[in-house]
Amino acid sequence: MDGNLLLIFAFATFLGGFVSGFSGFAMGIVVSGFWLHLITPIQTAALIAGYGLLTQGYGIAKLRHELSWQDIWPLTLGTAIGIPIGVMLLTHIDPTHVRFGVGVLLVLYAVYSLTRPPLGPFRIGAPADVAIGIGNGLVGGITGLGGIISTISVQLRGWSKDKQRAVFQPVLFAAFVIISISQLVAGSYTLETVKLYGIGLPFMVAGIWIGFRLYGTINDETFRKAVLVLVLLAGVSLVASASGLVPLGRGPS
Repeated sequence: MDGNLLLIFAFATFLGGFVSGFSGFAMGIVVSGFWLHLITPIQTAALIAGYGLLTQGYGIAKLRHELSWQDIWPLTLGTAIGIPIGVMLLTHIDPTHVRFGVGVLLVLYAVYSLTRPPLGPFRIGAPADVAIGIGNGLVGGITGLGGIISTISVQLRGWSKDKQRAVFQPVLFAAFVIISISQLVAGSYTLETVKLYGIGLPFMVAGIWIGFRLYGTINDETFRKAVLVLVLLAGVSLVASASGLVPLGRGPS
């Protein structure tokens, strides 16, 4: 990779870290749009999972005072169940059709929520959360967006922005652990990929830090709308990918 391409790689890495630091998710959505023009899809997926452990781990550490394992474990358990099933289903269904359908639903949800009063708040029990987590894992296994459903579900509960992130970020962290282990077993982490990880690491860390600083200045409603805009972008990226307009990485959001 020559100097100009490395600059693009570093900028995309910084931008992905910034978005993750600010919102708590969507790093994979941001970086894949750049990286897939520079490196292979396998390298892209491996780097997203590897950096995802860093971005989610940082967020969990910063919001550790808000952590509630009673709210976290059902979504995490369901996600852990759903991811392998979603990956397995890829051999039996056309993922393009699923990506398109999920993308359309995300776009409709985001547009509705941005133009109408917030839905809820809803009270959701542990059994329902396990089911939501399974759906979250299924979507993640098929589309690569391993945290989008859990992120939407916590938005519907009327929680503060800190409480939302303190739930959906541990769920995302668990998803990245599962995916990273799978990729390690599959041999996705080559020496070249590890070198790229090291090159991008300072830019990712800088982006996370700046994004989190900005996150601390916004109110709950602004955060809600920012997350919805990112959900909208995720939906558009899935529709565009399914339509053959742009490629989509296999890492989660």
